[in-house]
Amino acid sequence: MLRESMEWRKQWEVDKLTEWDPPQILNDYLPHGLCGFDKDGAPVIVVYFDALDIYGILHVVSRRDMIKVTIKRLEEYLKLCREQMLKHGPAAGQVVVIFDMQGFNLKQYLWRPAGEVVITLIQMYEANYPEILKTCYIINAPKVFAFAFSVAKKFMNEYTLSKIQIYKSDPARWQTAIFSNIDRDQVPAFLGGTLKDPDGNPKLGTKICLGGKVPKEMYVNNTEKDKENFTTVTIKKGGKLELDIPASEMGSLLSWEFRTENHDIKFGIVKKDYNGTQKEVIPMRRVAAHQLDEIGILTCEVPSTYSIIFDNTYSIIRNKKIHYSVKVIPPSESQETTPTTL
Repeated sequence: MLRESMEWRKQWEVDKLTEWDPPQILNDYLPHGLCGFDKDGAPVIVVYFDALDIYGILHVVSRRDMIKVTIKRLEEYLKLCREQMLKHGPAAGQVVVIFDMQGFNLKQYLWRPAGEVVITLIQMYEANYPEILKTCYIINAPKVFAFAFSVAKKFMNEYTLSKIQIYKSDPARWQTAIFSNIDRDQVPAFLGGTLKDPDGNPKLGTKICLGGKVPKEMYVNNTEKDKENFTTVTIKKGGKLELDIPASEMGSLLSWEFRTENHDIKFGIVKKDYNGTQKEVIPMRRVAAHQLDEIGILTCEVPSTYSIIFDNTYSIIRNKKIHYSVKVIPPSESQETTPTTL
């Protein structure tokens, strides 16, 4: 577990994210922020979830940027927790999160790219930050939230689930729970506290990003971004592209990112051992990479060859244009290791 997390941190260059400036839209439209501290000194974060326009955001930035900014924020909160723990003791070393679900609409999460991003972020959190959470209050949860949570919780461990408290639109109940652990002068007035902006805004927009609808004029064609980092090929109708990639060192990482133009593509990975045995490690499936970049990583189990397959044999009328980047990262602990790009 620790080794995998270290490999993940290396792959995402987590220690360098302090120097990374996220696209401005992620600063302007991700609705979250630090509003204060609980009675033990633990940071309190508020998320106005209904104000998250994930559909719009993913039409402006890549999924990679969405993941990177989430990692960056988690690292910032983790740093703050360590500072608070030195001042106030162990009870201040985790975060308290208040998710306000008032106005939550399931529709945009039925869009596959949005749903996949949410699941990816949950899995990333569980694998690398499982102990950062002290308490999570999910308040004003509508009936439809029950379905969404029933899907999301399949990717959470029991420890995380034990930290979550869910309340319907009953302020008397959830305010009693929240204010038994947090003073009112640490919570926005919109949620029953006393904090307001100088102009009287009860949502405390000076400390908490309020999110909102991303203007459609900001939408971009992601296929035009970062072209210099990708190889571009056209896969003929009825054809396929197979990339045989040798992984000669035990513990090497194989990572991939690709996007298509206008249409989906089938994608899968097969591992070929030196004795000729083949094993499907990423099952073949149709990927909507024309809607959102497809990104993945796996640890090479033994020295072998990995065959990355882009399959267009099911299409009899359309060629598929694809932009891809594949990297093999040796298992060196040196920060100077340069990935092999194919």
